[in-house]
Amino acid sequence: QAQLVESGGGSVQAGGSLTLSCAASGIASGIYCMGWFRQVPGTGREGVATIDRAGITTYADSVRGRFTISRDSAKKTLYLQMNSLKPEDTGMYYCAAKNSYPCSSDSRSGAFPYWGQGTQVTVSS
Repeated sequence: QAQLVESGGGSVQAGGSLTLSCAASGIASGIYCMGWFRQVPGTGREGVATIDRAGITTYADSVRGRFTISRDSAKKTLYLQMNSLKPEDTGMYYCAAKNSYPCSSDSRSGAFPYWGQGTQVTVSS
């Protein structure tokens, strides 16, 4: 059974940094696409960043240059390094995975069959 478990969320002040991790089990280490989404109450899940099996990454415009996504296939772990955090980065962050094309932060959340339970990130001004 596929399982994704996020960790690393927390509360930081604007300008600070956090690193999120997502440990995968029951999923092939070579799964095509993994990504991070975030959600605030009352809105849908927004794509933040994705990385495919070849290491090609995509980012939402709002985070490009501040966030870095990476994956360690041997450890089946996905990471999101978040720097220069802003209050508008606040939200629940979810790890997701899929085996279908395309792999993009613009991809619909509904295209991802595998999800973690989420980890909360709160950025105060």
